[in-house]
Amino acid sequence: MHIALVADAYPPMKTSGAVQIRDLVAEFLNQGHQVTVLLPDASLDKPWSLQCEGNLEILRLRAMETKDVSYSRRALAEHLLSSFMYRNLRKSPLKDRQYDGIVWYSPSIFFGGLVAKLKQASGCRSYLILRDIFPEWAVDMGLIGRGMIYRYFKGKEKFQYRQADVIGVQTPSNLDYFRQEHDDLPGRVEVLNNWLAPQPGGHCSIDIARTPLAGRRIFVYTGNIGIAQGMDILIRLAESYTNDTSVGFLFVGRGTAVARLRKEVADLKLGNVLFQDEIPPEEIAPLLHQCHIGLIALDPRHRNDNIPGKFLAYMQAGLPVLATINPGNDLEKMIVEHQVGEVISDNYVDSLRQKADILLALSLPDTALSQRCKDLASNTFSPSAAVSQIADALRASS
Repeated sequence: MHIALVADAYPPMKTSGAVQIRDLVAEFLNQGHQVTVLLPDASLDKPWSLQCEGNLEILRLRAMETKDVSYSRRALAEHLLSSFMYRNLRKSPLKDRQYDGIVWYSPSIFFGGLVAKLKQASGCRSYLILRDIFPEWAVDMGLIGRGMIYRYFKGKEKFQYRQADVIGVQTPSNLDYFRQEHDDLPGRVEVLNNWLAPQPGGHCSIDIARTPLAGRRIFVYTGNIGIAQGMDILIRLAESYTNDTSVGFLFVGRGTAVARLRKEVADLKLGNVLFQDEIPPEEIAPLLHQCHIGLIALDPRHRNDNIPGKFLAYMQAGLPVLATINPGNDLEKMIVEHQVGEVISDNYVDSLRQKADILLALSLPDTALSQRCKDLASNTFSPSAAVSQIADALRASS
């Protein structure tokens, strides 16, 4: 099949979403499909840019910037996203291209207009990979109320869902949300597990042995550091280990909360905490091989579940996890069932400290524990399984 894949992240971006799309594209190609990736790009000084590599086409379409800008500017850019991309697509060499299936990745919720036009032009089926239930999580976080702005976002959300023949959500509990909130959708909703291709070893620009954390047992956090993560409890955990020189905390990533958390660490004079800027995806695996325990934090106000990309990276590296997440999250069941770490959902730092002590009491790396982590990654979160599931859905008769 020839697949059109619409997303807002792709290498050289370093986000987990960009890595996921990269791995998905590689597996589509590996299974014999052709792929055209359609991406917004605010850096272009022309309407489009096309890169061709065998059966892969990457078409970047000029659009407004949606990353690292104010909420109001991002809202405007997202509102215009589909129209800008479609207008510039019509100026490109691929304006009349026909596809056998449309796949798109959310976030963003604003691709619905573009997908509708692509689908109509090709007369094909479509698959929405839904990794972010917005605007619900924004309400949970207190970022917006249930007024006019919320109703606008809900309209965009529902319009996007209606373009999909199949919607793939992250966890079984996400299905409950659709049964309660969107029981009138024409398409099918199913669980599509996250995925991450095996990461090769190599060089990492962060050498822990050359940092103040050298010789310590390292709790590591990689990825976005923002409102949705609820990272403050991790800083409080690090503070509780201030007098233990055998333990260190490494935070690697970018996000809206970084500056505030850095200042908090400086004010508290925490010598056991180190912040590092985001690193390229290919450096994550060699970084994790220098660490001992992976950290996960999700704000307890979340009411919907997700399986963070960092969890998959930790599992691949054989790192047990220490997680603080929202109550009832399917991730808690997974960690407990597969015995790959420790988890709390009460948001109390004392509870998290107790769980951290349990992991530190182990002789890490624990061979059996590490193998359970790796087995979970390979058996449950493979790109091949995700691509096969999506391809089967696109081939199905309407």
